[in-house]
Amino acid sequence: MRVLIVEDETNLGQALEQGLNAEGFETTLVTDGQRGFDEGVTGDYDAIVLDILLPKMNGFKVCGELRSRGVTTPILMLTAKDGELDEAEALDTGADDFLRKPFNYVVLVARLNALLRRGTLHRGFGAQGFIVDAASHRVQRDGVSVELTTRETALIECLLANVGEVVSKVDLLHAVWGEHFDGDPNIVEVYVGYLRKKLDLPFDKHSIQTVRGVGYRLDLDAD
Repeated sequence: MRVLIVEDETNLGQALEQGLNAEGFETTLVTDGQRGFDEGVTGDYDAIVLDILLPKMNGFKVCGELRSRGVTTPILMLTAKDGELDEAEALDTGADDFLRKPFNYVVLVARLNALLRRGTLHRGFGAQGFIVDAASHRVQRDGVSVELTTRETALIECLLANVGEVVSKVDLLHAVWGEHFDGDPNIVEVYVGYLRKKLDLPFDKHSIQTVRGVGYRLDLDAD
């Protein structure tokens, strides 16, 4: 697996490079945002570890520009110790997960592996004419296109990856908000509600079904 590391702190960057190489990853280390963007656009990487405070182009800009170019490589963004706003902006610009500095290296490897496993959620895919374009945060069906937020996109991706099957609330929480999310788990219900309002009206469908006590199911044949 190829990992791009974009980190301007020399010691940290080299430590990440050596550690990930020892874990069997093939790594490329760059030390400024512009080079990170260039590598992310042209390189064939399985994941990107991206710092925020970078010379030439900060991590938010790098992430946003990559997503605007249609690059769907999973991005793990490194944020400040008390950077709740950083974390929110990281997700809003298209990052898949974040990790606070200073971080435990074992946790970083676990997060990377989780992102790679999450690749089964296929950014930009569809079924039965129902298409999710994660790069532009849109869902299209029957010629109608609806714009979604980053979280809504991740949620519908997870349901679509398991179309016709029940996905538990816990699995949705982990897939969309991360395994270490410590907020209110009812946030899943809130975002399912958002999706229903956006999808049911223009598509005249009731596609996201609640299976009480279990979770949610995307039924593309529902009327």
